[in-house]
Amino acid sequence: MSRKYHLGADHHAHFVTFAVLDWIDFFTRKEYSEIFIQSINYCQDHKGLEVFGYCIMPSHIHLIIRAKDKERLEAIIRDLKRHTSKSYHKILEDKSLNWESRRRWLLWLMKHAGSYNTNNKGFQFWQQHNHPVELWSDEVFYQKLNYIHLNPVVAGFVSQPEEWLYSSARDQAGLLGFVIWLIIDPRAESSM
Repeated sequence: MSRKYHLGADHHAHFVTFAVLDWIDFFTRKEYSEIFIQSINYCQDHKGLEVFGYCIMPSHIHLIIRAKDKERLEAIIRDLKRHTSKSYHKILEDKSLNWESRRRWLLWLMKHAGSYNTNNKGFQFWQQHNHPVELWSDEVFYQKLNYIHLNPVVAGFVSQPEEWLYSSARDQAGLLGFVIWLIIDPRAESSM
């Protein structure tokens, strides 16, 4: 079932979550995470996307993002999800893919779901909703950033946020072309 959530102002930061269909643990292989990172980089370079925080979990991805200038965040999200879905579909269709033992099962499940959803063309990778939350204050911004960074800790995957490979808590060097510092104190000043 699709839920229609609405974005606030495009130039405001938003907390969004992209969940894999049925919350499948898909991002257990670095190849899949790298595709998502490359897609984010493309959106930053060509579509006016700004990324303030992220965390790629096994079944979902959390982002704090906004659109630059006159770009529409809703359009950027749509294009990002469409492109990554097509990329994952293409990889899963590759019969020479010997590092993915779940390839046939994933294809079947995602084709089956896509056949019942008129928004797709026979393949569905992402759940339809993103549940965007407009971050209207510094306090809410840092609350969501800390939530993102602590997600792998709470899940029991790591003991410190910066230990999680695909997270802005670790990404001090700027994997996504930005630098973000883990700030625990919500009263700290932001550059928003």
